[in-house]
Amino acid sequence: MPPFDPSALAFATRAVHAGTAPDPATGARAQPIYFTNGFVFESNEQAADIFAMRATGFSYSRGSNPTVAALERRVASLEGAKAAVAVSSGQSAMLLVLLTLMQAGDAYVSAARLFGGSLGLMRRLETRYGLTPQFTRGLNPEDFEAAITDKTRVIVCESIVNPCGTVVDIAGVAAVARRHGLPLVVDNTLASPALIRPIEYGADIVVHSTSKFLSGSGTVIGGIVCDAGRFDWKATGRYNLINEPWPDYEGLVVSDRFPETAFAVACRLFGLRDLGPGLSPMNAFLTLTGIETLPLRMERHCANARAVAAFLKAHPKVAWVSYPSLPGQAGEAVANRYVPNGAGSIFTFALKGGEQAALDFISGLELISHLVNIGEIKSLAIHPATTTHRQLRDDEKAAACVGPETVRLSIGLETIEDLIADIEQALAKLP
Repeated sequence: MPPFDPSALAFATRAVHAGTAPDPATGARAQPIYFTNGFVFESNEQAADIFAMRATGFSYSRGSNPTVAALERRVASLEGAKAAVAVSSGQSAMLLVLLTLMQAGDAYVSAARLFGGSLGLMRRLETRYGLTPQFTRGLNPEDFEAAITDKTRVIVCESIVNPCGTVVDIAGVAAVARRHGLPLVVDNTLASPALIRPIEYGADIVVHSTSKFLSGSGTVIGGIVCDAGRFDWKATGRYNLINEPWPDYEGLVVSDRFPETAFAVACRLFGLRDLGPGLSPMNAFLTLTGIETLPLRMERHCANARAVAAFLKAHPKVAWVSYPSLPGQAGEAVANRYVPNGAGSIFTFALKGGEQAALDFISGLELISHLVNIGEIKSLAIHPATTTHRQLRDDEKAAACVGPETVRLSIGLETIEDLIADIEQALAKLP
């Protein structure tokens, strides 16, 4: 019989077990919550070695904590990454990625369709810190290639676009990134690793807002950055935090000391030790607990979303539905390739009655909550044009499928007949 290999376990088994084990001190099977800000050192030498990165260990919970580390190991396992760094929010995760890879004067190619918070962050970083986003015209690989210049340092996209639900050809974009020697960053929040594992398609870095599907409960905020561990950082001659000596760490060159996890280490040193957006151990524990049911939840999310989208598409008061898993929808072929069981549970649709109809529809819902989050067990609705994407120009809103007539739905786990009945009664109230 071959020896036990945890990495060979199936995805659903790793969602339950990866990153944790019975507590050696007490035998507790659940991951303990280590509510402490500091950790006692065994000696002066150990303290010095940990702070100089000559040894691994816990020193201060801003940089690492045993409960948070368990979450990092679990998500890294599910995404197929060599290492992960958990932070206080998804927004912090994207910020750490951009700041670790770039310095003032650098640029990066980004999909024009992104979560509104990411777009807002990118524009603020450009005006205040000189990090220039080069937005694509579309979402095809050739659109990303056309936007690259000699100042480009990284490519950024989402696996499933928030909020329109479009599935991106990750392998195609990854091929573009490889041709130009650039790392590809994929925000996998809307898919979760239960639907898409971007590293398998060539992504180098994966980020999540763990506040969404990973935790699933709508109770916590968190983010995580996953390092595939295969990008050749040294070959580029760029990325000073990874390839140049750190004077405050005795001349440490991260890519030399940690060749397989160089990006994750640089993120932790700069992002957590310097900037400080550490994740609470309680939030890490709750997210670990949520991940245990992720595979089951995603099956129900997708099945419900497909049924709701089909109902809306056939309704006479609905102008269009943006859910690529429906037959005949734009992007259907790409969705069928990457997510044959359904393109997640977040999508947009437009009402023929315009903005007022969209607002009245949301107000008329009784079961579905008017709430800005996504990826929860409960179904949620929001008007993106006046909330999550309000900072976009009108033409940008139209391109992102978030015009004034548009509603975003995040479909939960309720019985599908109840969800459709609520949507139907809200539509019936419209003129």
